[in-house]
Amino acid sequence: MRLGLILMAPSIQDQLAAARHAEARGFHSVWTTEFHNHNAFVRLTAVAATTQRVQVGTAIAYAFMRTPLLAASAAMDIDELSGGRVILGLGSGTRSMNERWYSMPFDKPPAPRMREAVELIREAIRAQKGGGLVFEGEHYKVKIPMYARPGAPRERIPIYIAGVNRGMIRAAAAVADGLIGHPVYTRKYISERVLPELEGSSCELTPYIVCSISDDVEQARREARAQIAFYYTTRLYHSILDVHGWREVGEKIAQAFRSQDFAGMAAAVPDELLDAIAITGRPEEARDQLQQWQGLTDHVLLYPPSTGADPARLRENVAAIIDTFGPHAA
Repeated sequence: MRLGLILMAPSIQDQLAAARHAEARGFHSVWTTEFHNHNAFVRLTAVAATTQRVQVGTAIAYAFMRTPLLAASAAMDIDELSGGRVILGLGSGTRSMNERWYSMPFDKPPAPRMREAVELIREAIRAQKGGGLVFEGEHYKVKIPMYARPGAPRERIPIYIAGVNRGMIRAAAAVADGLIGHPVYTRKYISERVLPELEGSSCELTPYIVCSISDDVEQARREARAQIAFYYTTRLYHSILDVHGWREVGEKIAQAFRSQDFAGMAAAVPDELLDAIAITGRPEEARDQLQQWQGLTDHVLLYPPSTGADPARLRENVAAIIDTFGPHAA
């Protein structure tokens, strides 16, 4: 199983140190994230410059808050800087994120627009040797007669799409090299709803796995529980709960969130849900728990929970994940 690390350390310098540590310990990939207060591509550039061998990716960069050509040029620039190590991970974000954070319109359903964005990005990367770039789609139209991108190390960069529900999963199966699984995917949801949609495609599943490692097992479980509760404040993700018959769990979390009852949110996450999603506990327990994903995926993204986390504890957990799962020492 190839191991990836989501770089959730508190500062950019912490993330760079974690990327170097993960590379030294033999991780396959390291990934930056994007939110309203940090940029996935800027951070990935720094990560690429400070590492030499590890694959570097965005998990995820927002697709609709920038144009596909901006995403393509950023990916090609970082791919050149890194010597051909980039994986471009894109996600739609929710309607609220698009409209309230970035003042951008949001198409519903978003999957057709995502498919077209990926197709345009591929065209831009393929056209790097010159001859112009022309694209006529429903959502995007580009005409650049003198388009070229000298210096790019590859004519194809792997593109992954993040998805939760059927439309986006099918879009990934149709046009992407990988599907980035949401942090609250359960293993049952993967086996019953995700893998059947990917069957017959060349799209690999690369799921986030919430991971908290500590000799204080209850602390580790509290941290993972808080992260899971944070995501289930979004009703869009409650479809994952349906395969277990746990829709009421999502409703309890959402109700607690409306009351700003953060302790109540975490308390609403039952042990069964926690164990279906996350890896928690001591290093030896964590290694055993990872085996539950064997047969579901060949590439996992270990994700340190950050919701409400103390910065020192977050740094500690990142280092513990690397040391626990790294295939070899520096």
